[in-house]
Amino acid sequence: MSHSAEHPPTRRRVVMGALALGAAAGAPGIAQAATPSAPRAAAEAPSYANPLVRRRADPHILKHTDGYYYFTATVPEYDRIVLRRSRTISGLATAAESVIWKKHTSGDMGAHIWAPEIHFIDGKWYIYFASAPANDVWKIRMWVLENTGANPLAGTWAERGRIVTPIDSFSLDASTFTHQGTRYLVWAQSNPDVGNNSSIYLARMANPWSITGPQVEISRPTYDWETRGFKVNEGPSVLQRNGHLFLTYSASATDANYCMGLLTASAGSDLLAAASWKKSPRPVFTSDDTTKQYGPGHNSFTVAEDGHTDLLVYHARQYKDITGDPLNDPNRHTRVQALGWKADGTPDFGVPVADAPARVPRHRRLGGLGKPARGTGAGAPGQRRLADLLRRLHRAEVLLQRQPRRLPDLDPDPGVARAHRIRPPLHRPQGDRVIRGCPWTRWAIPPRCT
Repeated sequence: MSHSAEHPPTRRRVVMGALALGAAAGAPGIAQAATPSAPRAAAEAPSYANPLVRRRADPHILKHTDGYYYFTATVPEYDRIVLRRSRTISGLATAAESVIWKKHTSGDMGAHIWAPEIHFIDGKWYIYFASAPANDVWKIRMWVLENTGANPLAGTWAERGRIVTPIDSFSLDASTFTHQGTRYLVWAQSNPDVGNNSSIYLARMANPWSITGPQVEISRPTYDWETRGFKVNEGPSVLQRNGHLFLTYSASATDANYCMGLLTASAGSDLLAAASWKKSPRPVFTSDDTTKQYGPGHNSFTVAEDGHTDLLVYHARQYKDITGDPLNDPNRHTRVQALGWKADGTPDFGVPVADAPARVPRHRRLGGLGKPARGTGAGAPGQRRLADLLRRLHRAEVLLQRQPRRLPDLDPDPGVARAHRIRPPLHRPQGDRVIRGCPWTRWAIPPRCT
């Protein structure tokens, strides 16, 4: 019901109404915290400065149980593996970077150190990466490093050796995940039977550095958008949500044609049956002229500081035209953005966001109102509701102060009473200034103007 001009809202009505709204916001049946299948509104999704880390391609971010985010990626020199960590995603941008391993000067693992991923398996750290012999730089295969220390930045990294596959051909981009108690390796490899650059393969793992049983080809480049420049399916990454496994991969040459495709399998299906994986006929993440981001891909997934918002981690360039081989262009930058979810429970990748600083959290825009208590996290539902409630109270106070204040008739003379019925605005000194009316602009919640 709207208020008429004859019955303006009283301060008590406004405050009580705002409190009621705040209580409703906390009621489980009215508003709930976001879940992967029911994401928060875009205005409340976490935002990060982009690019996050410059000149770092094929990025991989792992949020570990120790509270740190661990970051590794391909460096443009292709000669080493780097690692950094931070308590926050944004902190990775300026975190100290350690070189934890360097290429060999001769023999195996002597060239093209590509696409490292860090994983924590059975109490130990593992890094999967691709490399080639120093004297045969395109004979690329997959390798594994192991670290038994609690802190992967401090412990010793041992070479566990090459991941041997039944087909011995160009192979790279190893990643691993568990599903229903079984650990799998997923990777990209050239299929000699069809003559492509790489397909996506899947196999069970016997341990963190070897596979067992057959390797199954679950995707090969067949669509036009997968074969521009090169016939490529590579860089697989798995996200398990809403009763399905969503496997992203990258396709085509590593220039502006580079894009992301999607395979989907039911959680109850046989993952080693190629028919279980359904390929989306169109790419799900592509270059965008509006945001000026080109060749987005080779992604990984992690979770935001709030503990439930899925994040898409990927690289892209800020320009379309490249001179020479794109692999020699160093400007693939690491980027991070929130991953959306559609009503049917499938991921909504959107478009690569434009370069921008991080959005200021709402509780800071309110001058500190609703700032989370230590340890609650910026996205704590109770703190968000409090910030929203206080903002509404603030607006209500402003509206009330713009209305004339009616005073009771204190003089028996009706003429005198009418003359004093409307009280004029106050003029209060404040420092060297004179503020007309109540100085509510100095307060998050204004005091009464009396």
